[in-house]
Amino acid sequence: MALHQNSITDVPGIIVGQADDPEALTGCTVILCEKGAVGGVDQRGGAPGTRETDALHPMHLVQKAHAVVLAGGSAFGLDAATGVMKWLEERGVGFVAGAAKVPIVPAAILFDLGIGNPAVRPDAPMGYRACQSASAAKPKEGNAGAGMGCTVGKILGLQQAMKGGIGTASVDLGGGAVVGAMVAVNTFGDVVENGQIIAGARSAEVGPLRLGAPGYFADTLLVMRSLVGKTIMAFASKGNTAIGVVATNARLDKEEANKVAQMAHDGLARVIRPAHTMLDGDTIFALATGDKAVDVNIVGAYAAEAVAQAILNGVRAAVSVAGCPAAHDSGQA
Repeated sequence: MALHQNSITDVPGIIVGQADDPEALTGCTVILCEKGAVGGVDQRGGAPGTRETDALHPMHLVQKAHAVVLAGGSAFGLDAATGVMKWLEERGVGFVAGAAKVPIVPAAILFDLGIGNPAVRPDAPMGYRACQSASAAKPKEGNAGAGMGCTVGKILGLQQAMKGGIGTASVDLGGGAVVGAMVAVNTFGDVVENGQIIAGARSAEVGPLRLGAPGYFADTLLVMRSLVGKTIMAFASKGNTAIGVVATNARLDKEEANKVAQMAHDGLARVIRPAHTMLDGDTIFALATGDKAVDVNIVGAYAAEAVAQAILNGVRAAVSVAGCPAAHDSGQA
């Protein structure tokens, strides 16, 4: 059951801040846990852009992260994490490393340079501003933060794609335990609900068809196996990914946090078709902030549910920009 905000901020110890540029169509989202959270990560797409992921793996010294950054701007957007580190350092937050406290800030980026102004990308000042706006309120979904320049269904190019976005969701595990997710959806594949495409590649023959009408969607899987699809795959967009965070107040060790991140990818695969391609950078982080005793299998199973719902929420909340239509246009969002 979703909690009152249906948001990752339902998890005690988690706050979220966002900053973006609505004209350049890019931005960043920061998931903060100043007291530290046991971290994990699972990266499955073939085209990732990440920072500090190795530190989250088992058999590495650092146990806790203090924030996770999701950003647009392709690899340039990783600079937003520098601003987050500055904000945390000013508050005395970080891994004690003798001469200094070093904030542990893993990050993942998405490619949004094909829409808006490619010369403007998330940077350190934008990351800092995102921290300044952070709160436990439900974060804005759709065209916000890292979701500002997201698009989905790009096998036929951006001109036939649709608007993606950022979304969040949470699940009550009982006994005061919670798992939540926040995901920026910028995928090569289509977004589906109950087997039906709600946003994705649009047919080149759309013409006057209403959004969602029969024939409106090209169906990426069908295009991929066609003669045309096999030809254009070599030229298909390389700038795709779903990047996100799952958080819980369950008590997890580092190995368990990594397992939760791994299981959370099941939710991504349920609603994105196809997922984890060589053209996607699909990456999910996990953060455990608390001491609630919950079996790791339960946390992981519902983390996947939260991820799937967060993706659908983000795509349904997105609105059209720069000639790119959104699921919201159909009136069904």
